[in-house]
Amino acid sequence: MSKLPIKKIQGRAVDLPISARPHLNPDDVKVPEGYEVEVVAAGLSFPTGMGFSDDGTLYILEGGSTWPTRPALPPRILQLTPSGELDVFAIETLGGPRGVTYRDGYIYVSCKGGYLARIVRYDVKTRKREVLIEKIPSGGWHEPGGPVFSPHDGLMYFANGSVSQNGVCLPSGFGVDLAKHPHAHDIPGVDITLTGNNVTSRNPLMPFPFLTETGPYKPFGTPAKKGEVIKGELWCSTGLWRSKPDGSDVELLAWGLRNPYGLAFNEDGELYASDNCLEEKGERAIAGDPDRIWHIKNSKTPHGSVKTPDWYGFPEMRADGVPVWDEKCKPSKGQRAERLIENLPEWAGPPAYLEKPHSAMTQMDFCRSDFFGYRGELFVTEWGTYAPLNSPHEKDINNGFRVMRVDVHKGTSEVFLENKFQGASSYHGTGGIERPVDCKFHPDGKSLYVLDFGYSPVTEGLVEAYGHTGVLWKVTKKRG
Repeated sequence: MSKLPIKKIQGRAVDLPISARPHLNPDDVKVPEGYEVEVVAAGLSFPTGMGFSDDGTLYILEGGSTWPTRPALPPRILQLTPSGELDVFAIETLGGPRGVTYRDGYIYVSCKGGYLARIVRYDVKTRKREVLIEKIPSGGWHEPGGPVFSPHDGLMYFANGSVSQNGVCLPSGFGVDLAKHPHAHDIPGVDITLTGNNVTSRNPLMPFPFLTETGPYKPFGTPAKKGEVIKGELWCSTGLWRSKPDGSDVELLAWGLRNPYGLAFNEDGELYASDNCLEEKGERAIAGDPDRIWHIKNSKTPHGSVKTPDWYGFPEMRADGVPVWDEKCKPSKGQRAERLIENLPEWAGPPAYLEKPHSAMTQMDFCRSDFFGYRGELFVTEWGTYAPLNSPHEKDINNGFRVMRVDVHKGTSEVFLENKFQGASSYHGTGGIERPVDCKFHPDGKSLYVLDFGYSPVTEGLVEAYGHTGVLWKVTKKRG
């Protein structure tokens, strides 16, 4: 394929011919003393993930028009070589690529699809594409996580989030995904018995004032019955699986993960997953749920030994262990959520780390470098809040928009990278970061690359996103 044109960056500041994000300036980004920031590439369209091969080639994913739904932009995989050449490695055919990892001459890519998400792999030399898995329930709000490979057993680990926002498919979902996938619904990982509590909402398919009832684990407009048993399935929503590298011998390790977009192994072979909070929005609004990092304990068990997958709480538990029908979870408007599952599984919490609600932790990487510093700590990108769309609280307006380093053993964190002024740079008219979506360490351990989704403003009624505003940043430790 022909190489994409690259504008050579002269100096630190960069002027772009994009009215939505006309200026980049690394000096507007704050990092610890002894580190410096630079721009590597700009003009990306909805970048959603990245991963290095062993030789330092970087594969960058562009989500295309699936995040959020927008006029046509292709879901692409870009290849940035160590010499600085950038080209289009591949174009995906259905959904947007979300996560990518390299292993033994292949890149493995998770893709958000229609009713089903998938895992594909490409031979990096021939670019031959092969679909490994295409059975993951999708069609709703949340994203695939991974794939990643365990240093402990060499198996492939991957995940996928919930179809619904808060446990029941509701009208707000129609503006994003459910209008295209009206039969989509959540699926449990084990057998559950329903309480029969349903959620009443308007029906966006009918003129006002028609109402409808929807139950958990049901398509929109389908009520649940008290005592109804929903069978658990291997291919559930909110699940985390492992398999052999070719996609065979799939095993479900966990479910109840609302949006496990980031997966990362530490050097000891322990797996951690980022996850986003339940939202104080809609007809089943839930207040005060923290973002979190989960330790996936089943990842160190022998392959094939997990008979009952661990449950991480969705849709009935906040990350701090509080049931969502508790008074503490009552939203500022409306009634408390009602219980949906009669026979709650044993909770696999607490999390390894709790973060402010609506920080929107996304992808992440462990530092394995003594040279870079902070070896063993988890670096986590925080996309940033969707408030006031998904939270009525002023205190949530600037949550996120940064890269954190987390000590998963102590449950503590420190900010590693953020703008000099809190929040997205566009809010202040500066040239810093907008929405960090991924961070990965270079194989040589000397630098951290940070992928910035780009300009995506939010109002009380909608989310917008602009192509050609994504940026790849690089953080390097100064020599001295």
